[in-house]
Amino acid sequence: MKILKYKLIFIIAPLFIVGFRCGYYSFSGSSLPAHIRSIAVPLFENKTTEFGVREDLTDALINEFTKDNSLKVVDQRSADSIIEGTIVTIREQAGAYNAQEQVKEILVYVTVQAKFEDLKKNKIIWEEQLSQWGTYNPDSPSEGNATRQDAIQEAITKIVADIFNKTISGW
Repeated sequence: MKILKYKLIFIIAPLFIVGFRCGYYSFSGSSLPAHIRSIAVPLFENKTTEFGVREDLTDALINEFTKDNSLKVVDQRSADSIIEGTIVTIREQAGAYNAQEQVKEILVYVTVQAKFEDLKKNKIIWEEQLSQWGTYNPDSPSEGNATRQDAIQEAITKIVADIFNKTISGW
């Protein structure tokens, strides 16, 4: 009987300790504070000469939050949090060359300065410069290949995913 009691202690004690060390874990995938339930996404500022890109980025970000439904997208006056940003640059760079040393692929980089702020506690949760890229073929955009605008949209899609994941998951 005494041996059984010691065996139980040696089995239960480690489980008890491990349980306390692991602490609380949520399967929701969100690391947001409990008081943040809504978000405002005002129109991003655009410091580039590219027309329409700020609307595309802002709309894509709003759509991502709406689709996920983890935070309700609302007006800034009634929001618990806000994402603000500025499109800093859009630049092109040769990405690949063919055998004749002609540019076969162009990379378009979009760089955004963004921040996520807790409006209830007046605290910046994260602030970062994010940069992503898209590609297009300069020689044959009409043959079903991506155009420069498609490359910008590809970069915007990646930036939106980065902002969303950073906001919701905190990774």
